[in-house]
Amino acid sequence: MDFPREWYSFPDPTNDEHLISVDMTWLLSTWTCVFGTPACHGIDAAQPESGCCTHGAFISDSEDRERLTVNVSRLAPGEWQHRDAAFAAAESDDDDHEAWLEMDELTGEDGEMEPALRTRRYKGRCVFFNDPGWPAGSGCALHHMAVRTGRPLTESKPDVCWQLPIHVTHEWEERADEVEILHTRVGEYDRRGWGPGGLDLDWYCTGSPEAHVGADPVYISLRDELVELLGEQQYEVLAAACRRRRQLGIVAVHPATERACGS
Repeated sequence: MDFPREWYSFPDPTNDEHLISVDMTWLLSTWTCVFGTPACHGIDAAQPESGCCTHGAFISDSEDRERLTVNVSRLAPGEWQHRDAAFAAAESDDDDHEAWLEMDELTGEDGEMEPALRTRRYKGRCVFFNDPGWPAGSGCALHHMAVRTGRPLTESKPDVCWQLPIHVTHEWEERADEVEILHTRVGEYDRRGWGPGGLDLDWYCTGSPEAHVGADPVYISLRDELVELLGEQQYEVLAAACRRRRQLGIVAVHPATERACGS
């Protein structure tokens, strides 16, 4: 996971108290999602067809939770295989939350474990995951709904699902002149992004040459996600820098992209 990376920092064109740093090595890599193909081995070798859906999705905030509730109502009959299983499991819960959610714990900002909601798991994976062979399609039922209705994935899936494998952090920093700025960093959601358990994943796509076979670099293929995370004007600055760096020739090429290209 540790290798040379190129970073590019630029001031937010709409806010002079906001600095954005982006990982050029990641954004100019040829990573692409290979879910549903033999190249995706899944993070759990016991069920490779599940991809990265075995842990469920932690809900980021109240807006994420409300959006999920609305999107569940958009699922067509037969589009969500395990709907009945979710509601049956909820009947035995004492907690007051939606049938498709369950309580768990997540490491807080202070390093201590705290209660957190995530999508319920059924048969060892997210309850929204349709089994292979399901008529409406295997994989995420919410993803299938988005494709059917023409809705962006950024509006159809939990935050962590559509953001992966982009890793975004926000931190307030005090400069030498004692002026505080918000520093946003955009990079690769590698194994460390999963916390201590990330090192135990049986396989993970961002570091695998098998997933670095995209026709376009990440800054193009994940444009919608980057726009949603940063904003349209901010993305245009990022994209212009990526185009220029690509033209000049990036120095720190992603190792998985390098191996995929056979160089």
